[in-house]
Amino acid sequence: MKKLLCLVLACVMVLSMAACGGKSAKSDFKIGVILLHDEASTYDLNFINGIKDAQKKLGLTDAQVVIKRNIEEGNACYEAAADLVDEGCKIVFADSFGHETYLLQAAKQFKDVEFCHATGTMAHTEKLDNFHNAFASIYEGRYLAGVAAGLKLQEMMKADSKVTPKIGYVGAFTYAEVISGYTSFFLGVKSIVPEVTMEVQFTGSWYDEIEEKNAAAALIDNGCVLISQHADSMGAPSICEERKVPNVSYNGSTAAACPNTFIVSSRIDWAPYFEYICNQVMDGKKIDTDWTGTISTGSVVLTEVNTKAAAADTQKKIDEVKAQLLNGSLKVFDTKTFTVKDAPLSADFLADVDTDDAFTPDTKVVKDGYFAESEFRSAPYFNVEIDGIKLLNAKY
Repeated sequence: MKKLLCLVLACVMVLSMAACGGKSAKSDFKIGVILLHDEASTYDLNFINGIKDAQKKLGLTDAQVVIKRNIEEGNACYEAAADLVDEGCKIVFADSFGHETYLLQAAKQFKDVEFCHATGTMAHTEKLDNFHNAFASIYEGRYLAGVAAGLKLQEMMKADSKVTPKIGYVGAFTYAEVISGYTSFFLGVKSIVPEVTMEVQFTGSWYDEIEEKNAAAALIDNGCVLISQHADSMGAPSICEERKVPNVSYNGSTAAACPNTFIVSSRIDWAPYFEYICNQVMDGKKIDTDWTGTISTGSVVLTEVNTKAAAADTQKKIDEVKAQLLNGSLKVFDTKTFTVKDAPLSADFLADVDTDDAFTPDTKVVKDGYFAESEFRSAPYFNVEIDGIKLLNAKY
């Protein structure tokens, strides 16, 4: 009788743990993750860290999280997705823009599996029940990083009258995501140093350490006194450390390798999204077609400020501006803060939100005096070339 009572109590405890959020009780659940590169890429490492954080919080085992690395933006993505379905994954996630059409192909074939894609644009127009896009308002994080850069630039100019307010940016492609990123960073700097100008050098690749290093070096040689980037290797940060030029990086801290020049980095924390999609599927609920993470969801974050390289009171100023973003009193793309060919951006400006092959502008995106980035879909659609930013090689 005693043994029977103990067995009953043990069963009750297990059931109670499952009822109290013990998602790991669903041992048949699996999520598959498709990455463009591996841990060597700061972009992909950020996703790996996000899924690992979510795995820990959800109590998933290593067997329940299947990661496929170095999957090219081609049919290899479809094949990887099909393999993950065969392995029993309930969710298949892919992290690169060029993966989208191949992931969509898999979603149309495997209708009982949820397919989620970062940075994509097609879910809200395809309207498949099992195909979803996600991104975050990272332009707000880049703006905050720009504020930190502006404070550093201001400090440099005060210390040496020969320092000119000219900064540089290493970009991957002339996609809206990159344009939105470098423009929001520039506007953050401009909020501190109104006379700032910026040059952008493109690499034509998301990850190419040599090209990114060469691009940063060219910008420095051209008189840029501070460098940031939307690129995934250590190329730009390493040359900045070598040349003693302050650097604002992306997707994680480079303080260990660049202790004298790294200021701060913005990044998307993907853990909240991974937790969300896993919980939704395990609970039998729908995943949002187009999900946008924000500062308030914990999806837009900054690293710790490197006080060795940053200007005094940088964290204090970041906290002040962050509070304004959170309460809505500050808009990153406030049309009063920039011009286009010496004129304000038209209130009737159309952006390409419902993407087609010709990238036809289709949606009015200026409202209440600001460009409403990521409010009509999660992926960025800000593609405006504003005054003060010069594109050196906009061929990509």
